[in-house]
Amino acid sequence: MNLIPADPTVLHPVPEQPRVVLLKPLVTSGLIEVGEFSYYDDPDDPTAFETRNVLYHYGPEKLVIGKFCALGTGTRFVMNGANHRMDGPSTFPFPIMGGSWAEHFDLLGDLPSRGDTVVGNDVWFGHGATVMPGVRVGHGAIVASGAVVVDDVPDYGIVGGNPARLIRTRYDERDVARLLALAWWDWPLDHLTAHVSTLMSGSVDDLELAAPHGG
Repeated sequence: MNLIPADPTVLHPVPEQPRVVLLKPLVTSGLIEVGEFSYYDDPDDPTAFETRNVLYHYGPEKLVIGKFCALGTGTRFVMNGANHRMDGPSTFPFPIMGGSWAEHFDLLGDLPSRGDTVVGNDVWFGHGATVMPGVRVGHGAIVASGAVVVDDVPDYGIVGGNPARLIRTRYDERDVARLLALAWWDWPLDHLTAHVSTLMSGSVDDLELAAPHGG
């Protein structure tokens, strides 16, 4: 059997489903980094991901998404540009309205920032999930539908709710450490292709046995 890897450069990996797009060949912003095979699914306009799903992204903070992530419809990332000052009587951003108010743009220059928003590899976001600025979502995590993620999510954690809380972890600490050491998302594509079945339905032991050069 000739094992041919999937193509990470095509925009629509499923020809009969234009609602699915790979993000790496789609994004153009220098403030967004996406790994291979991470996709977004939206029946409306998935190609508008940068403007409809990455909000208030004025920089310099980046959005970094790893490889093999699955983003359900309506997954949104709220970036640091959404912040307003809260140390005065009003939170209204007067300077952006123009006129002589624009002379006070210096008042917007020191907004609080939590840094880049970073999503690990192999993360699954359910329908309508929202990630707030500066959050780190760990490798192998699952974010439930409708969750509002305000704090970091551990590797292989499952979170849900508003604000999102840790429901459970997918594996115990030992197996999480083994999975992180294996880092299957960095395997050569041809080797990964030969072991898709193990990746989708095998155990951690199976995955170790399948690793390149025996792990």
